[in-house]
Amino acid sequence: MGVRNLFNLEGKVALITGGSRGLGLQMAEALGEMGATLVLTARKIKELEETQCHLEKLNVKVNTIVNDLQNGDGIEPLVREVLGQHKKIDILINNAGAAWGTPAEDHPLDGWKKVIDLNLTAVFMLSQCVGKLAMIPRRYGRIINIASIAGLVGTDPNFMPTIAYNASKGGVVSFTRSLAAEWAKYQITVNAIAPGVFPSKMSRGMIDKSEAYILEQTPLKRLGNSEDLKGLSVLLSSDASAYITGQTIAVDGGYTSV
Repeated sequence: MGVRNLFNLEGKVALITGGSRGLGLQMAEALGEMGATLVLTARKIKELEETQCHLEKLNVKVNTIVNDLQNGDGIEPLVREVLGQHKKIDILINNAGAAWGTPAEDHPLDGWKKVIDLNLTAVFMLSQCVGKLAMIPRRYGRIINIASIAGLVGTDPNFMPTIAYNASKGGVVSFTRSLAAEWAKYQITVNAIAPGVFPSKMSRGMIDKSEAYILEQTPLKRLGNSEDLKGLSVLLSSDASAYITGQTIAVDGGYTSV
């Protein structure tokens, strides 16, 4: 098979959570450009409508479903709705997430539960449901979990006192390895992307406070941009990554290399 065909996503159906903005939208643009049909989920209907309009102007095939992944009872109906529309799910990108910035000694338990439930428990539940209903029966699938460099290293509490977020993303890294090992027999690959600091609604306050420090610690001396996840997300979604599974790849300008 030629290299162009290895990366081609024509005919593939991709479900992307938190796909209406930020990193989710960046990856949606990439997969759509390569021919995938997209199903984007998020909590806010207005943002989804704006994103659908934006992607359709780029000739991307897309539809959207309003869904709150913190409500576990809505996960199976979401998957069944996608299957009812498209008959299959080839690619799942678990991108939706939340953070909570508080020193560990003062971190409220409800904040801990909110972050863990969305960043880790929902990733498990959605992956499990997509696996059972869509990927395992077809013996094919690509799962991409969005982790973070906060799950790979101990972050400086002076600019990132986010222990629940860090713990959840460390859990995503371990979950990725474990699920990859279990589901390899079904020809389902499971990998994770660990972004560094990208400008987003979630990171705005941290960047405003500590951008100079972050850049000092980053060998490439810049933040992530609106293109930096596109190539890797296409690779891990495509047949070009058929022999890559259980891996967590940092996209951080070298932050975790020093």
